[in-house]
Amino acid sequence: MKAIIVAGGHGTRLFPMTKYTNKTMLPLNGYPVIDYALSTIRNSGIRNITIICNKFIDKIRDHVGDSVRYVLEDEPKGVAYALQLARGGNEGCPLLIWFSDNITNMNLKNEVRDFKKGAILLTREVENPEDFGVAVFESKTITGVVEKPKNPPSNVAIGGIYLFDERFWERLDSAQSKPNFSISDVTMQYIAEGSAKILSVGENTWVDCGTPSGLAHASKLLQSGEFTPPEGMQ
Repeated sequence: MKAIIVAGGHGTRLFPMTKYTNKTMLPLNGYPVIDYALSTIRNSGIRNITIICNKFIDKIRDHVGDSVRYVLEDEPKGVAYALQLARGGNEGCPLLIWFSDNITNMNLKNEVRDFKKGAILLTREVENPEDFGVAVFESKTITGVVEKPKNPPSNVAIGGIYLFDERFWERLDSAQSKPNFSISDVTMQYIAEGSAKILSVGENTWVDCGTPSGLAHASKLLQSGEFTPPEGMQ
């Protein structure tokens, strides 16, 4: 399995902080945000990692070093465009797709080791499901995903961290031209064929650091000890 960290775009939700640096380089209790993602990915056993980043690519490279591959998104044109930039060298294998706003201390080693086919979607229960892609269930089986619904069908949010089999690229190809494309247009294909599974973070923590309030919340959780950093960062 290989990993792709999606860290491009303008970072508008964190503006003006992202006027001068990539959102993943913003500090979170002594470490840039990207260190949390990289630690979790590496702890899962994945060593081949690609980072898609914007004009601040050199800042990330200077910090992370040459242990990962870098792809420049010179102009933000959406998620599908960004992912296609990283396609070379990441075909014919299962993938961990990680949207860089997210951090978690969940250990994914077993899921990565045992993964074979289909898709695994990380989930968590949230108080504001209208702000997320939300799972739709029938008899406890996931049957769909609704993006930022006004009337959420559940409080189970899906977003940010996914495991996909080697069919990911052909499924991205078939869906990327849809209006308002989101990664849910790919996950829905796996759900429709019954090969998607959800994985709850359970007692672990998962935080969206893509907004100032989210970043502040993550900092408070870390300071209080409610969120312990991934192994190797303590």
